[in-house]
Amino acid sequence: MMRFDKAMIAAFAVALASPAAAETKMPFALDWKFEGPSAPYFHALDAGYFADADLTVTISEGAGSLDAIPKVATGAFPIGFADINSLMRFLDQNPDAPVTAVMMVYDKPPFAVVGRPSLGVSEPSDLEGKVLGAPPPDGAWAQFPIFAAETGIDVEKITVEPVGFPTREPMLAEGNVAAITGFSFSSTLNLKRLGIEEDDISVLLMADYGVDLYGNAIIVNTDFAEANPQAVTSFLGAVAMGWKDAIAAPDAAIKALMGRNPAADAALETERLQMAIDANVLTEYVIEKGMGGIDADRMASAIEQTKSVYEFVNEPDPALYFDPSYLPTDGSLTLQ
Repeated sequence: MMRFDKAMIAAFAVALASPAAAETKMPFALDWKFEGPSAPYFHALDAGYFADADLTVTISEGAGSLDAIPKVATGAFPIGFADINSLMRFLDQNPDAPVTAVMMVYDKPPFAVVGRPSLGVSEPSDLEGKVLGAPPPDGAWAQFPIFAAETGIDVEKITVEPVGFPTREPMLAEGNVAAITGFSFSSTLNLKRLGIEEDDISVLLMADYGVDLYGNAIIVNTDFAEANPQAVTSFLGAVAMGWKDAIAAPDAAIKALMGRNPAADAALETERLQMAIDANVLTEYVIEKGMGGIDADRMASAIEQTKSVYEFVNEPDPALYFDPSYLPTDGSLTLQ
């Protein structure tokens, strides 16, 4: 269990805070590699949205949807992008950690089980008797017990093979596993890039099978946020503008991404970004309410589902996991 010295965290926050009237340095820790869904952040950078708010932002790739949580909690980064469900468990195990979510991005989470009909996986029940490849740090794998409970899968009849992120889709493409856990837009397009035909890819989006969770959110170091509230609000406004532009013109956002990852396939990453927009970001709730917030009743349901598969040490408190007070109120969260 991690232990957090509040004096040490405060020192990190002071180090990250800029003097008055100077630009505030806000290195941003992503959850994953520089792929389509990260394009809106690079577009916001290139469009000057961060600079206009006197923010100096650098963006670093991550190694999974849990990766940014300890980075932000320790103060190594003031702000990051991570799975809010994993954040709940982290805070339960580290109740003094100064980290919380402040802006929901994936209103509908991309957690999925991705299989191949040719290998016998088209529906959740098909997983019984099969080998499932799952990276241990994967956010989708962390939620798999809820998916199994909601669909009535007998997990004792599934052979789980721990796999690495780089080998996950290749193992499915080669038939070494019959299905994998992952983000829908990542695994689907990685399989297509490996030559698997679209009609031989089955995407079981957990949210379509009774999993009532939220997905990835912008998280902050709370000591940094308390010392720099306007910087955090401005950052969130710039992120929203980046997403709004990406929704209106995905190709333009992908150009910003390609500047950081020239080896990427622009067409593939544009498709990946569009998948994230359509399935995860621009939901009916977001169209009606705007980007960034959460519904209290749904959050309560998500906590109850988490309690069904995870034994909280402390009584779960939604206020610890999400703080909406930093969200902009200037209308920038309206995406359409």
